[in-house]
Amino acid sequence: MRASQFFLNTLKEAPADAEIVSHQLMMRAGMIKKLAGGIYTYMPMGLRSIRKVEQIVREEMNRAGAIELLMPAVQPAELWQESGRWEKYGPELLRLKDRHQRDFVIGPTHEEVITDVVRKEVKSYRQLPLNLYQIQSKFRDEIRPRFGVMRGREFIMKDAYSFDRNQEAALKTYDIMYEAYQRIFTRLGLNFRAVAADTGSIGGNRSHEFHVIADTGEDAIAYCPASDYAANVELAEAVCNFSRPDATQNLQKVSTPNVTACVDVASLLGCELNKTVKSVVFANRTETEEGVMVQLILALVRGDHEVNDIKLGKLAGVVELSLASDEQIQAAFGCTPGYLGPVGVSSQIRVVADRTVAAMGDFVCGANEAHFHLKGVNWGRDLPEPEVADIRNVVEGDVSPDGKGTLAICRGIEVGHVFYLGTKYSKALQATFLDETGKPAVIEMGCYGIGVTRILGAAIEQNFDDRGIVWPMSIAPFEAVLCPIGYKKSEMVREAADTLYSALKAAGVDVMLDDRDERPGVMFADWELIGVPLRVTLGDRGLKEGKVEFQSRDGRIEKCDLALSEVAARIVKETKESVDA
Repeated sequence: MRASQFFLNTLKEAPADAEIVSHQLMMRAGMIKKLAGGIYTYMPMGLRSIRKVEQIVREEMNRAGAIELLMPAVQPAELWQESGRWEKYGPELLRLKDRHQRDFVIGPTHEEVITDVVRKEVKSYRQLPLNLYQIQSKFRDEIRPRFGVMRGREFIMKDAYSFDRNQEAALKTYDIMYEAYQRIFTRLGLNFRAVAADTGSIGGNRSHEFHVIADTGEDAIAYCPASDYAANVELAEAVCNFSRPDATQNLQKVSTPNVTACVDVASLLGCELNKTVKSVVFANRTETEEGVMVQLILALVRGDHEVNDIKLGKLAGVVELSLASDEQIQAAFGCTPGYLGPVGVSSQIRVVADRTVAAMGDFVCGANEAHFHLKGVNWGRDLPEPEVADIRNVVEGDVSPDGKGTLAICRGIEVGHVFYLGTKYSKALQATFLDETGKPAVIEMGCYGIGVTRILGAAIEQNFDDRGIVWPMSIAPFEAVLCPIGYKKSEMVREAADTLYSALKAAGVDVMLDDRDERPGVMFADWELIGVPLRVTLGDRGLKEGKVEFQSRDGRIEKCDLALSEVAARIVKETKESVDA
């Protein structure tokens, strides 16, 4: 490609609404243009990188045995009503009516559509297993779209759906797709981790997220540097590695006027923060034949820990969980939050202590009386033994659940997610087949998503400097750029540049020849901003000695002189090594 024939539109400054680095650099590099909130036009430069991501994804999906198809973006409401998600999905689901006043949605995902396809076509166990995927635009009506392609409303996604005869076969397919994802993100040249994750609104009971590690990531990941263990903080198991000590203090009620936070209580009483217990009250709403019943749950975590409401919500008997209101707390405890504790509470309140709290002795907690706390509290002596569960977020330094070290916390950007769905959708939509005995059975499903356009933003958040983007070779819009100084003025430069350009194209290198009539500084600034991995500079002075200037964008290859006769082979070698890595 020649720059004079390409739509090149870089900016010196990012728009004011571009908040994070990837958004700023994609706008400045001319990769995207904003049309509306969370909706972007992918310009030629950005589209080139998107297509390269798609190609890697397609190759690995095909290698894993998946078959590509394309489903409609517009979906009839009946399918969503049949699955139960018409009511449950929420305002992110963009609903519309056609001219006949029939309800439709713009698809944020395609579980219903693909299940409808399969239930109509698959009748026998002989047609299974089946794994179908597409790469297509999705729309989710985010309440506050931001961060460019990281949190947009319209985006490109690869979604695959597997269909198997039984759970054992479905989990084998899950493992195959998990390995395919490992290969995809490795080939994309990204530093990533696969983490155990919560299944969220999609459903199912086995799930892994694939995160690109970046300081700007929205998700916190707990991982063990000494092992392969990694999990979303929401799901990571919090291990308690000590036993409850014997009581050494008597129970004592102490005055703590206007002091409610655990850190302030510890300071006032002269004790360590990890000797205090934090009390958080939740309301568990359950619908019964007699009507709606609300039970309060008193969740107890150490003062330096935080309650994990996702873990709490998975406890037996918990149906619909929310924070209790001040009115509910006042009625049940006789005081306001800040002075709550487990001593002397009504038997109607479910007390759940985190594992660490259950192993504490001589601890401090609220006295259920305004401006007072209790010291020297001990289980069994001062209050009944609690229900014990893992209900807190892990913190840096916690013991790794695999026993191979301690946990560290990093930030990650979710770019892929794999789910084992089981029969969540196939049962609701009656997707069945006849097994070997001729009896009907419900198909087992899995689903596997990759945010294609989000990968661009994530890759930039991980690879940039003060000059611009530093693309991995595999997804850079161009692999190499030729910058001839005085292309239109010097016949020697023009001839050398054209010959090298033709040789690289013939060798399969994705190369750009900057034949614009621009100053060297402008050319260099543009291509450093865009992030092309390899750059060759050709000028009269060097060519008289048969040399050109060669360097890599990531600094791995510092600026050096190469013989003009050798540079093509060197570029081919660099691009090939990147593909093979």
